[in-house]
Amino acid sequence: MSTAPEPIRITRGRGGQVEVEGTVDSLAWQLLSRAGFLSEPTLNGRWIRLPFDMGEDWENDRAAWAAQMLATARFTVQLGPELSPSASGTPQPPAMPSQISPPRTPEALRATSRRT
Repeated sequence: MSTAPEPIRITRGRGGQVEVEGTVDSLAWQLLSRAGFLSEPTLNGRWIRLPFDMGEDWENDRAAWAAQMLATARFTVQLGPELSPSASGTPQPPAMPSQISPPRTPEALRATSRRT
C-alpha cells in the first residue's frame, strides 16, 4: 500500500517571506528556480524562498506561476490562500527583455555613415 507523496506547500511565512516546504526533488527545484525561488542552506536542510522586498503582487504572481508549473508536472501542490495571483488572472512567466539586434557588419556601418 503506497501513500500519497508529501505535497509541496508554497506559503507566506510569519516574517512575510514566500517560502516552500515539503519534499523538493531536482525537477521540482528546477521549476521553482525558473519562477525565481532561491535556495539557502540552513542547519536543518535548505530554505527555499523568493527574494525579499519584491512587492506582494510580484511574489504572488511568482508563487502562483510556480504552483502552476509544479501542478502541470504532476506534483501535489498547496498554494497558500494569501498568495492568490493578481487581478490579471492567470499567472504569467516573467517578461523577457526585448531581443537585442545582432551586431552590425562593417559594410552595414559604412552604408549607414554614407547616408548621413
